[in-house]
Amino acid sequence: MGTVEEALDALRAGRPVLVADSADREDEADVVLAAQSATPEWVAWTIRRSSGYLCAPMPAGRADALDLPLMVPSSQDPRRTAYTVTVDAATGVTTGISAADRARTLRVLADPASGRGDLIRPGHVLPLRAVPGGVLHRAGHTEAAVDLCRLAGLEPVGAIAELVRDDGRMVRLPEASAIAAEAGLVLLTIADLQAWRLAHDDVAPAAGTAPEQPRVHATHTAYLPTAHGEFRVHGYRDLRTGDEHVALVAASGLVDEPPVRVHSECLTGDAFGSARCDCGPQLDAALRIAAAEGGAVVYLRGHEGRGIGLLAKVAAYALQDAGRDTVEANVDLGWPADRREYGAAAAILTDLGACRVRLLTNNPAKVTGLRAHGVEVTQVRALEVGRTPHNEAYLRTKATSMGHLLHLDDAPDAPGASGTPAPGDPVRVDPVHAAPTTVGTDTTDHAFDPLEELA
Repeated sequence: MGTVEEALDALRAGRPVLVADSADREDEADVVLAAQSATPEWVAWTIRRSSGYLCAPMPAGRADALDLPLMVPSSQDPRRTAYTVTVDAATGVTTGISAADRARTLRVLADPASGRGDLIRPGHVLPLRAVPGGVLHRAGHTEAAVDLCRLAGLEPVGAIAELVRDDGRMVRLPEASAIAAEAGLVLLTIADLQAWRLAHDDVAPAAGTAPEQPRVHATHTAYLPTAHGEFRVHGYRDLRTGDEHVALVAASGLVDEPPVRVHSECLTGDAFGSARCDCGPQLDAALRIAAAEGGAVVYLRGHEGRGIGLLAKVAAYALQDAGRDTVEANVDLGWPADRREYGAAAAILTDLGACRVRLLTNNPAKVTGLRAHGVEVTQVRALEVGRTPHNEAYLRTKATSMGHLLHLDDAPDAPGASGTPAPGDPVRVDPVHAAPTTVGTDTTDHAFDPLEELA
């Protein structure tokens, strides 16, 4: 067995690595290549050693930037693999099926300058949307490929294919060891990668890595008086997704370790005052706290409906009206329970100089999401506001299925149990855990969805 460091060196050198998952999962070994350095020779080798079904794992934000929607809106795949529409490169290919053509398509997928028009649909390469948080959330080859490319300092787009024996059966770990030895390739397991990420706090080795591209671009800053206080509003463009985010910073400036709210866009709650969620009251409370205590609110676009979009959220509401809960509704529609990731929020906070914050949230996944991107969360201040008869079941599902820090058995008139607290009401303070304690049940970016299995 090789080491993670050896695997990263191999990917930087343009060579594939072999990655095996656990015996109680798929019990399969995949070839993993970095898409940006895909060559006809190694793609051809991969095709010969596999079923020839070549997939291209990538972050969801990258798939969105390339306009790669899910193949079907409601997946029947029991493993919830996030297949998108298939693609070929728009130029530089013939039929699209040859090793040279597929290598070209992989390089286009990895090129940060590529856009929707650089691909044609359908094609012969199958992109996959990786779950935010990587193998710490979902122990699949999809996430392993993206993690390895990212940690190697390469574009976080890979290519994977399952190794297959000559008799058609899948290659297991002992046979993968023989193939690795014969071809001079590094072999490691997803468990090795999980352990490495936890041990290194998800920090890639500095030596030999390519410089990381900025996640956001600061645009303009202006004065913004609000009903909750006076702010400076900072505009940011997300260079990965194209979304436009804003940060509202107290006009008095940020204090050391400021109170910070990372707020996901919610049109129905924030603008329409929907009683189906607690988003609007949380935003109001966070703005008051930020204005009074020298803090900030980072408002993330593209997070509507926990990242599935406004119309999909309305469809999920319709399923909830029929009896499904908020998690089941997303899954029934073919979406993960939560598609959000917080890399842009961390980049915005870093740009503002807020590298140590007191986070206003009930969601532990936001803590791990910010920490994974270099922002230290020194304290969690819960925002238990906006509780109504219409969202009682919704909040209970968030607590039981998504790990949110909510005390729903408190008396209805307890401070913060319902409505919006008046200034001076107590805000619960929760401990910040240094790292996930169980691999696969916490995530770098969002709460664990038990219905998501392996790619």
